[in-house]
Amino acid sequence: MPENDASLTDTILQFAHKRGLTASFCPSEPARAFFGDAWWAHMPEVRKAAAKLADEGRIEVLQRGKPVDIRRAKGPVRLRLRS
Repeated sequence: MPENDASLTDTILQFAHKRGLTASFCPSEPARAFFGDAWWAHMPEVRKAAAKLADEGRIEVLQRGKPVDIRRAKGPVRLRLRS
């Protein structure tokens, strides 16, 4: 399992590019791919990496189809490539 933030960021971006501009994905998908069976314990790291990517304008974080700040969002969110 990779351990650096850049690789986690890359994993999230790989999922985003695979889905394209119109499809979103659950942050648990790259978490499972990156951390394997221990993915749930690492969700704070995944959310932090997603927040950084959103700050950079590379992805969007959505809740109920609307953009949100992942740092403040409670409950499930979706990620997608930013157009």
